[in-house]
Amino acid sequence: MRSHYLRYALARAAQAVIVILLAYVLTFLVISVLPGDPISNSLHDPQNGLSDAEISQVVAFYGLDKPVIVQLGLALGRFVVGDLGISLQSSLPVAQMIGDALPSTLALAVSALALSLLLAVGIAYGVQNLPGKWAPGLLRSIPSFFLSVPNFVIGLVLIELFAFRLHVFTTIDPNSPAATFFAALTLAIPVSAPLAEVLIANLDQGARQEYVLVARSRGLTQAKLFAKHLVKPSMLPAVAMIALIVGELLGGAVITETIFGRDGIGTVVQKAVTSQDLPLLQAVVSLAAVVFVAVNLAADLVSPLLDPRLELGTIRREPVTA
Repeated sequence: MRSHYLRYALARAAQAVIVILLAYVLTFLVISVLPGDPISNSLHDPQNGLSDAEISQVVAFYGLDKPVIVQLGLALGRFVVGDLGISLQSSLPVAQMIGDALPSTLALAVSALALSLLLAVGIAYGVQNLPGKWAPGLLRSIPSFFLSVPNFVIGLVLIELFAFRLHVFTTIDPNSPAATFFAALTLAIPVSAPLAEVLIANLDQGARQEYVLVARSRGLTQAKLFAKHLVKPSMLPAVAMIALIVGELLGGAVITETIFGRDGIGTVVQKAVTSQDLPLLQAVVSLAAVVFVAVNLAADLVSPLLDPRLELGTIRREPVTA
């Protein structure tokens, strides 16, 4: 079993590497066919203050005077060794710019993911254990409400209420713990909705199983029944859902950072698009692909450990009832 799992893990890792490389190639080709030659326009922009010698160095570095296929080979070779090029706007290494912005975005995304898990589990637990029909029914409708409210509306409401009225945090210091919490909450609320729906559906199905009825007949409390017998079987589809919402986390982080005035990857993307800094924009897109593929790889590797009944090498994402 251990050697079989190791072969499976190596095969999935190889597939992930191939997907990342293909994503980089596709991004490069899409940027290469953009009309107007924005790289040359940026190099010859008087505001950049580049001399003819410096422009020649940049042209030689990116192979702009060579065919596209040669440029792709040069770019792919640099990408493999971690060289993301030089920003056309700031003349700084792209890896340095992303490295400076990444910690803020990671802190926001990880905090948002943790809060979304808490919200989803809390809603699912309430649906299963609150007495009566009115309260569980209300909780069942919350995920749909969370999905219907745009991310930026949630952020503006939280800023108005907790920053301007209650003075819990200040927009002057967007990286403070309190400001980070509410920024993460802005991102977590819509992300928690699909997680909660998946957990509720699978918990409803699990609660009707015979082993749950036997455990309940033995006097097991609702909390222990939920923790020991219901949560673990429901974690497999939840892990699959977490892997799928990484893209929503990344996209929502850009909007949330703009609303709360945080300096992160969102700021880098905004500057890259505004100034047509294509090396920087391509690096950010490639980073998003790397994160998405890595998280899905982790989910694929964890799934067989959560449920040994899964056959290694089969499609992990079974239909999920929401």
